Amino acid sequence: MNTEISNRATQTDLSDLHAGWILGFFWAVAQFACLFPIAVVAAPSNEDRPNILIVLVDDLGYGDLGCYGHPIMKTPHLDRFAQEGVRMTDMHSAATVCSPARAALLTGRNPYRSGFYNIAGFFGTTLQREEVTLPQLLKEVGYETAFFGKWHLSRLESETELSVNETGFDYSLATSVNAFGTGPRNPEKFIRNGQPTGALEGWYIDIISDEAMEWISNKRDDSKPFFMVLSSHEPHTPIDPPASFKAMYPDLTEEQVLALGHYGGVTRPDQIDLENLREYYGTVSQLDATFGRLMEFLEEEDLAANTLVVFTSDNGPEYPVTFEESKGAWEDPLRDKCYGSPGTLRGMKRFPYEGGHRVPGIVRWPTRIPAGTVSDKLFNGTDFLPTLCALAGSPLPEDRNIDGVDAFNAFLGREYLRPIPAAWFFLLDASHMPGMAQMAMRVEEYVLVGKFSPRMSENLPAEAGTFPVVDWLKTTVPVEFELFDIQQDHAQQVDLSHSEREQLLHLIPQMQRLWLDIRDEGPWWGRLSE
Repeated sequence: MNTEISNRATQTDLSDLHAGWILGFFWAVAQFACLFPIAVVAAPSNEDRPNILIVLVDDLGYGDLGCYGHPIMKTPHLDRFAQEGVRMTDMHSAATVCSPARAALLTGRNPYRSGFYNIAGFFGTTLQREEVTLPQLLKEVGYETAFFGKWHLSRLESETELSVNETGFDYSLATSVNAFGTGPRNPEKFIRNGQPTGALEGWYIDIISDEAMEWISNKRDDSKPFFMVLSSHEPHTPIDPPASFKAMYPDLTEEQVLALGHYGGVTRPDQIDLENLREYYGTVSQLDATFGRLMEFLEEEDLAANTLVVFTSDNGPEYPVTFEESKGAWEDPLRDKCYGSPGTLRGMKRFPYEGGHRVPGIVRWPTRIPAGTVSDKLFNGTDFLPTLCALAGSPLPEDRNIDGVDAFNAFLGREYLRPIPAAWFFLLDASHMPGMAQMAMRVEEYVLVGKFSPRMSENLPAEAGTFPVVDWLKTTVPVEFELFDIQQDHAQQVDLSHSEREQLLHLIPQMQRLWLDIRDEGPWWGRLSE
């Protein structure tokens, strides 16, 4: 065991004592298989492989849709979509903020392995050319690929950082980040296949959806299956929906909003601005309406039956700037419009608790997924790559760690094996949220939450690097813990670290080993060359 944690692993579960016997058994089975090889299954034909459409929205909370229990927001198209497929109650983004979650979706790897300790740009973070991406793998087995919307993995205006098309997408209409500076209405920063477009008329979600439908109808090779990511700005800030969607909520009252709950335990302003609330609710309804239009288009094009459509969010919901966060020193009128809800979950965007990464997840594939079903099986953002590669008949890269697993069974409500526990991290250098835990790890029904050792980077040699917070990250380990039974306590209100001591001591070494493996693989941004 690594010397950093050898003194902390104080107890081993009895199952570990049998590990050697189990490994020996499987070694023998493997040798037997070599003598009697199993026939290799041929890759599925185009007729058997689905088109794949991932609709990735931005900052939508677990409790923000009617089909997930929101009593006010009107989302009829997504509610109907949930009746046509499976509604996931244990769907997770792979991270608690934008860029890391998006990196994991494309690579199948925990985003810390790729250096996404925060959003793109922090510490010089950008998607590296060494990463192997989902569109690259699907292209190799005959898929045509396209990306529309928010990218946030590199600066698309840069001549040195990766473009969308260089990561395996045949066609793209994208923005580096969101609609900052111009707003979701008439955005000015789109880049189409490497070329700036100038201002485009309309709202962000409609612009990317219209372009996507045009690509499907007239620009792609329809002899190939397609893989497409539609990545919306909405409901991220800045929030500015059409007036017609705000008008859907004329009679909101403060009492209605207060009755919704605690917003993940985040302290909100005492006064509720009903006009801001209408703008947020209207944006979610706008998103719903455009999604409905996209699904109707697939029906008209006779593509619905063999298209796997996934609707999900990149992390939990945003919240207004709180007194605790800013110490009363600053305000953010953009975030004052954020009224997204994690339902009854603890935490919101940026939190390693469930509300930061458990998100809506609705999946439809009429020929494979029974309509009107609900699944409580875990599906994590790292699972997209191995799951979709298995459907497409694409082998996985063997020269790197893949944290995700083929979890298609989760869409069917069935069990499957997960060799590497799912883990989620707090964004590095969030100094405005002191005391927050940094890591959560899921093993079966348990979630272990860990805090890293205090920052000791001031004791490191000066030549270690130019980002002290990264130096600390690359030398720290989790040392304080909370334990939750997530099936019995999805709101994470009861810490079991004292009452279930044996389980705690069993999980702590697993977390520490997983952390060291991930930590030591990730790049050390800012470190000087030796």
